Formats: sequence, C-alpha cells, structure tokens
Amino acid sequence: MPNRRFLHERLYTLLILLSIFPIISLMILSPLSSDLTYATIAQKEPLQKDYNFVALSTSPSTLQVNQTIKQHISNSTESLTLPLSLTDIFKRIKNSVVQITSTISNPNEIIIINGKRLSGNSTALGSGFIYDRSGHIVTNNHVVPDTSNNGNKVVDVAFTDGNTYQAKVIGRDPFSDIAVLQLIGNFSDERLVPLSITNSSNLQVGQQVIAIGNPFGLSGSMTTGIISQMARLLPNPDTGYSIANTIQTSAVINPGNPGGPLLNMLGRVIGMNTAIISDTGTYSGVGFAIPSNDIVRAVPILLQNGSYSHPWLGITGGKILSQVSNNTGLPKNYKGVMIATIQAGSPADKAGLRGLNQSGNQNIINGNALVNRSTSSSHIAEIPDIIIAIDGHPVRQIDDVINYLDGHKSVGDSVELKVNREGRILNFTTILAARQITPFSLNQNNSLDQGPQPPVLPQIPDLP
Repeated sequence: MPNRRFLHERLYTLLILLSIFPIISLMILSPLSSDLTYATIAQKEPLQKDYNFVALSTSPSTLQVNQTIKQHISNSTESLTLPLSLTDIFKRIKNSVVQITSTISNPNEIIIINGKRLSGNSTALGSGFIYDRSGHIVTNNHVVPDTSNNGNKVVDVAFTDGNTYQAKVIGRDPFSDIAVLQLIGNFSDERLVPLSITNSSNLQVGQQVIAIGNPFGLSGSMTTGIISQMARLLPNPDTGYSIANTIQTSAVINPGNPGGPLLNMLGRVIGMNTAIISDTGTYSGVGFAIPSNDIVRAVPILLQNGSYSHPWLGITGGKILSQVSNNTGLPKNYKGVMIATIQAGSPADKAGLRGLNQSGNQNIINGNALVNRSTSSSHIAEIPDIIIAIDGHPVRQIDDVINYLDGHKSVGDSVELKVNREGRILNFTTILAARQITPFSLNQNNSLDQGPQPPVLPQIPDLP
C-alpha cells in the first residue's frame, strides 16, 4: 500500500508539472490527413488555452561537406572508434544539449483588455545543441520565433546545469527547418563543448541511435531506438516543399525534443530531431530527423549569409497513373515520375517539359482536383512527360528527384532529365534556379488522394 501511495503521489506531481509547462512544439504529421502541423502545450499571455501554430548563396559540394565534417569532428571531441555505453554517451554530451525558450506571437488570437485589442503571445520550448566554441547553437527553424517582420530575435538558452543565457537568431533555413543561434552577453564562464558531427550518408537501417532533448520541458532526457528507414520526404506546409533525405527513427520523440541531436553509438550527431507522425500530438512510433549532412551543408552558409538557397526545378509529380500507362503502352511496373504540374517560368518550364492536361485551368486526377491556379505553365498535354532518369540516375518516384537535387545539386547547376514522352525517350537540360516560397507552393489544393490506403508520406505535392 505505501508503494502504491508513493506512485500515486509521484504521478500526481508529474501531472501538475506538465500542466504548467509553457508551449512545447513539435512538427507532427497526421497519419490520417498527411497535414503537417505543430503540436503544442500552451500557456497563454494572459489567457491559457490550447494553441496550434504553423511556424514552421550556393550549396557547397559533397567534397566540401566531407571536409567540413572532418574538421568539425577534430574541433569538438576526441576521436572514438569503439561504441560507447549509453551512460558514457550521456555523460559526454549532456552539457552540449540545451533547452530553448522563445516568445511567439499569435496574430490569429485577439485578446481584449480594457477595450484594447492585443495579439496573444505564447512561450515555446524546444531543444538545440552546441555547434562550436564561439557560442553558436543549432536548432529547428520552427523552434525559434519568426523574425521576418522585425519580430523578437532573442531567445533564452538553458544548459543542464541551470545556467541560462540569451541568444539571437542569426540564420535560418525554413526549407530544411534549420536555424542557428548566437549566444550574446558574457558567456565566457560557460564551458562550451561542441558535439561532433559524422556523415549521415553512411547510415544503415537497423543501426541503433539515441535522441536527447527536453520533451515536455523535462531537461536532458535520453531515449533510444533504431534507424527505421532513410531518405524519407517530410512535407512542410510552412514552405510548401518537402524536406529531403530525412531519417526515420523509432527513438521516442515528443513535443520539446525538436532541435535536439540524434546520435550514433559513438556519441556523434547523425541528425536533428524534428517531427513525428501522430494523430494525438504525442509519439506513436514514427519520428523524423534532419540528416547531419544537411546541417553541415547549411550551417556554414547560414553563419555567413543568414540564409540558404536550395536548387529548384518547378514541378509536382507522382506515380504513373494506370490510364496514362495504358494509353502509352508502357510495360508493366514501368518506373518513373509522372509530371502533374509545371510552374510558369520555372527551369522545368524553360526546358519544355510537359505536365498533365488542364481543362478549365484545373487538373483532374482520379476524379480529384489537383490544382486550380493561374501560375501553371502552358506546357500541358493529354499524356504528361514521365521522368525516368536525372543526371543518369534512374528515377522510380518523386522522392528520388527531390533527394537528388537537394543532396547533390546547387543553384545555377545544370541538370539533365531523361523523359518518356508518349513512348519516345528524350533528354532535356536546364539550369536550376533558387527555390522560393510562392502561392504555387503554398496552395493547399495540390494534394492528391492516392486511394483508400493510409498516406504515410504523400507523393504529391512535392516541388523539387
């Protein structure tokens, strides 16, 4: 009986703690709708209620990325070759993972006090990790406040020892959900230990991994799991583009974990915890992390320029429809990406690629409206082009196109597309432009219902 009373008291204390935590955000992908949102636990100012918000230069070459990784490993911790115990890993890196607290304005909530209309504010909690000894911290873009309209660029950063400092947002890449902070003020007394970063292209399914962060504001929490799959596409409604090459993991990720590191058994960063698939707002077995190669590629540019440019082709596409396959006499199980739409003026448009036929400025696929906008290209056809290779690499699905462009190409690079056009194999070459957030990419009518099966990661829309 005493043990049961003790457990009840502990549970009651935990519930009280959880009830007073401020907003704790996590990117969540609903398995029912494939909508990407941010789950939050909220403390309003001055009102309290549930709060959901949508926050959300040229890339260096692969050789430069590898060189940066080697330099970062040599500048952070000693070289390790044998796996460590979970206890040793936590002791080594616990002081390098921080909790980030920021104030986020909610323009959609209007609070009236003494007849004055005020916008609501929320306090958001997330995680981050030390990037270098100069006080730079890496986290998710959706963890920090929006600074596009002269918003508050300062956040609070707390270490596991309780020390708290202020930091300002100095760079952000919403397309990859990466942001960089700089500690400000006097932090010379703090011993900054950067985490070492390793090459995420060497990861394998089944490899054991570790997630460390601040779930529900519980500082310095560790969970373990495995790599469930690689090169997943993660839809991001904040930009309208999918985040490429993400790591799917079974390590428990909950609100408050985003921005924290995903580690291998040497204690090196292989990714940054970002999102989960859930219809409840809490962990359900499927989590996602931004790969370390994306971090190493983007962060030096963010430190230098404050922003990062992604290569862009300007298409949406998906699996080859059965009617298209039948009309063109394609072999059974023919692989490729059927082009659904092409944005006017995009590199794909300039190359002369053709999307699906439009009728009344509206595409119809499987009886569902795909798009209704005036920004679509005039290059349309009854039978759309099917991309079967990019720079000589076979293409099976839209993931292959997006992951290749984001991982291997830069703005201004040329790209060669091998296309099946009504049975003829044609080659097109175009120059990749810089990706932009446009009404085309943010249009919410792009989504395609693939049928009754539960969508895990949608094939359309994806805008490489």
